[in-house]
Amino acid sequence: MSTTIDTRGLSCPQPVLMTMDEIKKGNTNEIIVMVDSEASRENVSRAATNQGCRVRKISRDGEEYKIDIVRD
Repeated sequence: MSTTIDTRGLSCPQPVLMTMDEIKKGNTNEIIVMVDSEASRENVSRAATNQGCRVRKISRDGEEYKIDIVRD
């Protein structure tokens, strides 16, 4: 089961904070984060990696990104 976090329209650090909150909850092994800027994509990916998670895939659709994060 995965959890989706839609942070489109929010500026940093909000997407990172929301992702970190979900990682810390530990309710799921897969988190999908929707962002709409390259800065948010980079920051969310880095934060997830620093928490011991793996960024499995990043998909781009125009200016939006879908970040697939998994716990190892």
